[in-house]
This record gives sequence, C-alpha cells and structure tokens, in this order.
Amino acid sequence: MKIYKTYLYALGILAGGLLNTSCADLLTEDPNSYYEKKDIFSTKAKAAMAVTGVYERLPELYGYMDMAFPCSDDTYYVSGVTSDKGRRDIAHYKVTSSNTWVNSVWQGNYTGIERANYTVEGIEGMADYEKDKELQSLVGEAKFLRALYAFNLVRYWGDVPFKTTSTNVDKNVFQPRCSREIIYDQIIDDLNFAKTHLSWATPAVTPEKITQGAARGLLMRVLLQRAGYSLQMNGSITRPDDAKRKEYFEAVIEEWEEFKANGYHDFYPEGYRELFKGFSAGTLNSVESIFEIAFYSPDGNTGAKGYWGTYIGPLVAHPGISVTEVNQFMGRANAMFRVVPEWKGFFDVQEEDADGNVITGDERRDVMICDYKYNWDKEIYNHVKVVNKNGKDWYPGKWRREWMPIGYKNPNVTDVNFCYLRYADVVLMAAEAYNETGDTSEAWKLLNSVRKRAGAREITTENYTELMKEKVYKLNFISDADDAGKFRTALYWERGFELAFEGQRKYDLIRWGVIKEALTLFSSRSSVKSSYPAGDNFQKGKHELFPIPLDELQLNPMFESKNNPNY
Repeated sequence: MKIYKTYLYALGILAGGLLNTSCADLLTEDPNSYYEKKDIFSTKAKAAMAVTGVYERLPELYGYMDMAFPCSDDTYYVSGVTSDKGRRDIAHYKVTSSNTWVNSVWQGNYTGIERANYTVEGIEGMADYEKDKELQSLVGEAKFLRALYAFNLVRYWGDVPFKTTSTNVDKNVFQPRCSREIIYDQIIDDLNFAKTHLSWATPAVTPEKITQGAARGLLMRVLLQRAGYSLQMNGSITRPDDAKRKEYFEAVIEEWEEFKANGYHDFYPEGYRELFKGFSAGTLNSVESIFEIAFYSPDGNTGAKGYWGTYIGPLVAHPGISVTEVNQFMGRANAMFRVVPEWKGFFDVQEEDADGNVITGDERRDVMICDYKYNWDKEIYNHVKVVNKNGKDWYPGKWRREWMPIGYKNPNVTDVNFCYLRYADVVLMAAEAYNETGDTSEAWKLLNSVRKRAGAREITTENYTELMKEKVYKLNFISDADDAGKFRTALYWERGFELAFEGQRKYDLIRWGVIKEALTLFSSRSSVKSSYPAGDNFQKGKHELFPIPLDELQLNPMFESKNNPNY
C-alpha cells in the first residue's frame, strides 16, 4: 500500500508542477514552471505522469473541503451551529456565495477538469495514439476523472460553465453557463470511452487506480442522478419524462449485467464490520472497494494529507505525550460530525450482549453509530474509552482511530483512503433500476443480498409491516400502496443503513425529490433538534444546489451577476 501511495505522492508533486493550469493560475503562471506539451507528451512515462496530475486534485477535494458537501442529510450533521462561512453553514443550510469552502471546491473541480482536458489533448496528439492501447488506457483514466469532476459540478451547481478543451488565456478563460444535459452527455461519453479502454480489476490491482468497474459503477450513479429530480435555473424542480427515465434505468441494468458477467467484484468476504476496519487500517482490497481516493503524507504535513478518521469518527483527545512517543499512542480526532441518534433504533437487531453490541441482527448498526469517545487520562498515561449516554455525542463510526495503526505523523492527519465507490452501492443501484423498469422481484433479490451480508433479515411480504412500518418512521412522502412503492420505501432505508456518511445519501434524497420532507421529518423527531436545524433551514427550490461563489460571479461577466435560484 505505502509503496503505491508514495509513488502517487512523488508523481503528484511533479505532475502538479507540470500541470498547474487552473483558470485563475493561467493568468499568473510563472513561465519557468511551465513545460510545453511537446515536452510533456514525448514519452509514455511522461504521459502517465500527466494523468497522475489529474488524479492529484482528488486528495485536495476529498481530504478536507468536500467532506461537508454531502451533509446534512437525514443521518448526520456538523457539530456546532454558529456561523463559520465554512462547514457549519453548508451543513445547516445557511450557505452564501461568500462561503470559503464552496469557493475552494468550485476551484478544485475546475482545476481537475482543466488538467484532464490538457492531458487528453496531449496524449491524443502523440504519435501512434490510434494504435497504442496503453496510451488509450491513459486517456480512459483522464476521461474518467474529467467525468468525476464534471459530475460534481452538475450535482453541486446545476448548469455551469463547461468545456472539453484546455484553456487559452487570450480567448476562452470565461465561459457562459452550459446546460447540465449537455454536460451529462459528455460525462456519459467520457465514461463509455473509459469503460471500453480500461481493464477490470484483479487481486493484483489496487482500488486506488481507475478500472473498468469504476467507470461502469460511476456511470450507473450518473444515470440514476440524471433520471431523478433536480433544481432548474428557472426555480422549478423537475425530472425527465417517463420514457427518458426508463432509458436511463435500462442503461443502469446493462452496466450491472457487465458486472455480473465479469464476476470479480463482490461483497468483502470478511463481512461489513471488517470492511470498514480495513479501510481505517489502510487495507487495500479491490473486491468490494471499486475505487478509492488515495491519501499519503510522508511527514503528516506535506503531500496528499487525509482527514478521514479525524473529522469523521469518534472524538479522541490529543494525547499529552512527548514527540518521541508518537509511535506508541493514537492520534487525536476532533469529531467534526455527529450522527442522528434515532437511526440506532431502526436497524433489524434481535439480540444484544451485556454491553449493547449486536449478537444477532444487522451488524451495520454498531458500525454506523459510535456511542463512545476517548479521553486522555494523565494518571494512567493513556486514552480511556468513555461511553456517551447522550445521543447528542454519538458519532459516525465508519472510521475510527482505534482501528488505525498506532502512531501518527501529525495528530490531525491520517493516510486513510476515502472509498468513492464500492460493490454494495452498485448492487443497490441495480436494484433500484430493476424496480423502476417493472422487475420488482429482481430488485428485492438484490436488496436482500445486501441485507443478508449485514446479518439483517430479508424483507418479505410477511415481515414488511414489521420491518418497514413498525420498526422505522412512517414515510408519508413515499407511497407503499403497491409492490414498487414498498420497494422504494425499503430502498430509502436500506441505502441509509448501508451507505451512510459515504457521500451519496443527500444526493439520493435530492434525486428522489424528498430531501425537504426527509430533513423535516428527522429534525422534528430527533432528540438533537437544537443541534440539527437542517429541516427548519432547508428551503425547497434553493438548497438543492449551492450558490455560485462570489469570486466567480465577480470575475466571469458571462454569469451576468446571476446566481443560482433564490441566492
């Protein structure tokens, strides 16, 4: 693991220097740090380095700033309610165009797209490109990354400036809004290219590298988002017509059939809990983990610094130790996020031990929710585990310091990767597509395969009322009058049980058209309402999108000073 991460780190430094080409940077570029395309794209090795430069934007986005963007949903929220022009304002739906985190994520995604455009152009211009599968594979990686960055822009901001050519300072720095449908078409084209020019994963391939499965899985995610509701620039919330939606769902099923035909990806054989313990420990396994964003800092201060396990996870006090003892104790974790505690009662659990841990039933509960923290005890000179009885101090539990190797380089920083896409998500996406195309029977089979892995009972006609009406909140905003509706109700909960805190929940709620209703329901029922004001603050027709950053509105005249609806 560390060898590959170190390699990425080293190449990232070089590639970052070669490709320092965001729109803002182009206006102030130091000529001494710039290499002509003919020099960069003169060999396959240099072309590969350029692709690594496109990857290099990912750790900056997902290591820190992007963490707040999927929050709040109905599973977690950011601690603290005072305004900070950063994470709290985003999570509590008080965000404005001057939010510094919004501006950073906007810039980061555009820098990634610019690097991808530059790289695609450069490699496609190399001699023998049309005959060289290795070069085509490199372009496949670059196009996947361009699609990922572009998908972020569409989900976060809707219609935005977009192009697939590298920026010419003299002519095309500023671009008008582009219809998201045009951007979606390009995203799908890029992913179709990637999936046909990349190989499937094998045991020898790290999930830190883009593979065919990653391209097909992201394509499924894109198609489902496109089929759902989104806030338009005129203030309406719409989705495509039924015929077009069916087309998207059928395309999702086609990708799923390819996953089945290949047969490599599957559920992690050691179980759900061990899967997430492995993520925290730095274990790389490409069976369930289809694509991970890699983090590695050689000294804790430089490189691809990651904050997974410090910002999301239980609170761990800073150890009062000397510098020479850092390899003997856990690092700190500031627990920036809190879990909505009511979820603990929703899981299908039949038996617990004396400490309240699941013996029989859904093991995901005790992975999702962490009800303890670690204090530093000066007397025993070590961390002490303290159980919190108050749900206000319960934490998302999928990343935990005690699951990581002892020792740290910086008490705030970890080398824990972020799993961007995993097999269980692919299974549930396929299940949703089957249901929406009339094959609800197959949809149930797939959903129940996810539950079975977790130790939960399969949902059947006989126990639907027990598990979906008596165990969880009644969802007045999802009808379960027919079999397809019953499945939608079950899917609402299942994607929460399985994928909480993994960056998809909020965008599920948006594309289903129920985010306001879900936030209102949970905020009104929750014991942490005062700390979790999302339901009260969320404005339908506004907060489905983020505001265009103020800097961009002021710099780009083609926006005509018009922000997204109701900002």
